[in-house]
Amino acid sequence: MLFSAAALNYGDRTAITAVFPLLKRDLGMSDLLLGATGTVFLWSYAIVSPFVGFLGDRISRARLLTASLGAWSLVMTFSGLAASASQLLMLRVALGLAEAGYIPAATALIADHHGPATRAKAIGIHLAGFSFGMVGGGWLAGYLGDSLGWRPSFFILGTCGLLLTGVCLLFLRDVPVPASETAGAETQSMAAAILSLLRIPTFLILTLELVCSGTVNWIFINWLPLFFRETFTLSLAMAGLYGTLWIQGGRVLGFIVGGPPSDAAARRHSRHRMLIMVATYLLAAPVLLIFSHSKSFVVIASAIFVYNLLVGFGYVNAQPLLCELLPVRLRSTAVGIMNMSACFAGGAGILAAGWLKSDYGLAQSFSSLSVVVFGIAGVLLAAYFTVLPRDLERARKSGVA
Repeated sequence: MLFSAAALNYGDRTAITAVFPLLKRDLGMSDLLLGATGTVFLWSYAIVSPFVGFLGDRISRARLLTASLGAWSLVMTFSGLAASASQLLMLRVALGLAEAGYIPAATALIADHHGPATRAKAIGIHLAGFSFGMVGGGWLAGYLGDSLGWRPSFFILGTCGLLLTGVCLLFLRDVPVPASETAGAETQSMAAAILSLLRIPTFLILTLELVCSGTVNWIFINWLPLFFRETFTLSLAMAGLYGTLWIQGGRVLGFIVGGPPSDAAARRHSRHRMLIMVATYLLAAPVLLIFSHSKSFVVIASAIFVYNLLVGFGYVNAQPLLCELLPVRLRSTAVGIMNMSACFAGGAGILAAGWLKSDYGLAQSFSSLSVVVFGIAGVLLAAYFTVLPRDLERARKSGVA
């Protein structure tokens, strides 16, 4: 169920990128306004993420994520009725507010169901759902856009979400958590919970990693379909498909293949999850330089696939490691704060790429992101030898599982 919900979560938020040319024609949207559709979504999503994350540690996680699914599906349906750029942007704000409740609650719920021995594998399958949604949403919006316009795909995705909401209401359940693992959660304020997280250096490092890698990812998600259309004169359907397929195909493979090795490494010591992240980011960074040196569709598509395979293999380690650092009562709150930070940065990155597009082109913008990825690897390597061992030892003594 969560795999399907995750697919709709990302399919709904990213399908719009496949129909940018139609929005330019029908609603008169400039490149900056097209970038703003991603930015306003991410920033509204970011604003409420810490609050719904905190809520996910206090009420039923299953009910919270189900309510989020129903709300964003309604918004997606209404988005197909937008008659102007301003209306569409307002609905993108509403979509961000509605979707914010899903990921913190879903991640924490999976961690409740799975211990360290299977946690990365389970989270990898859930993350693969996001990738399937991006590919499917982009292809559907582009395919229907070529013949029927941009609105039908919004109606279809929204209706599918409402149907899945009914399924989740009937079947999705929380896991009973021992009272010892949630002691004090009912009386702890949000400020106290956040302060507890800020005292954990590795949490801050993982948040920084998500901010940087998420910004890179959102720039690709938002602008790659248009890059393929303008560079290789593809149809909307093919641009929407190729603009997501090589990203998410690589990520799905990385998530699925990377889960079991992560769990195997963690059986020796949980800190080895971060070492895997370091290795994969170091290998991934140079791949982005291909955008500056090739105009071949095959070479560029292969580079995108390989880059995302490596990043997906590494990223599947982050959420399990976070859960092994934090008690149950802080996990959803932590994901909410991380999402807030990453979405604010990602929204700014999307706007910056749109602004730089006219002067430097998307290819140069994509290539320059390799510097960010190298930086991530360096920060994670430093943390692996310094703060991570201390934080994991503290978690072990406090009984975190």
